[in-house]
Amino acid sequence: MQISADQSERRFGTVNWMGLYTLAQRETLRFLAVWTQTLLAPLVTAGLFLLIFNIAIGPGRPDVMGVPFLTFLAPGIMMMTVIQNAFANTSSSMVIAKVQGNIVDTLMPPLSPLEILLGYLAGGVARGVLIACVVAVALALVLGIYPRNPLFALLFVVLGGAFMGALGLFAGIFANKFDQMAAITNFIVTPLAFLSGTFYSVQALPPILNRVSHVNPVFYLIDGLRYGMIGVSDSSPWLGIAVCTGATLLVGALTWQMLRTGYRLKA
Repeated sequence: MQISADQSERRFGTVNWMGLYTLAQRETLRFLAVWTQTLLAPLVTAGLFLLIFNIAIGPGRPDVMGVPFLTFLAPGIMMMTVIQNAFANTSSSMVIAKVQGNIVDTLMPPLSPLEILLGYLAGGVARGVLIACVVAVALALVLGIYPRNPLFALLFVVLGGAFMGALGLFAGIFANKFDQMAAITNFIVTPLAFLSGTFYSVQALPPILNRVSHVNPVFYLIDGLRYGMIGVSDSSPWLGIAVCTGATLLVGALTWQMLRTGYRLKA
């Protein structure tokens, strides 16, 4: 009995929605299974940052951009927590799969490079959004900080999760060992997060450093979330949306190219 091509080959249409959903579900359940490490621990870290800064600087610190320093600091800590965890979600998933040799389980199913990229990003964005919600609830209960512009706040959280999720996947593909991944985190991701206006307004920087800060996409993520949470910012939130969207598309395109060619993924 002969089997026709239509019978022997399963067709999914333009998008393999089932495969994309399954990969996104896997990446989401992966961090939910250890929620004490992936959701509770970032909340504790954010709380410690705010507590230490409040104790070290004290209530006598002058207002920053017309708001109390702790209120100014809170959105920066929140976004820093979001982007670090979005990066960790995609990068760790990719590196672990490569080191353990089970990356083939992701590459063999009928998923296009774009579907693989979106599946991994879904997990990173989901983790970032959940962490943002947890921190936002804590800020509302403890400090009485409620989002002034909720839609802007949500948009920048999603953009932060997507940008750093794509960057994490890019780094995970590039790195072949855990120490290489640690080097990328320590020398690229951490400086981007800390030197982006998290703890200060860039208006206080010298002109040269001020201009350098405006090249950093993370600056716009933090500044945009600050606008969404407390209504003040160093730059236009619309400019921030444009820069962050462009940066996300650029990193996503580079990562897609690596997935398409099998760079450091296929023998």
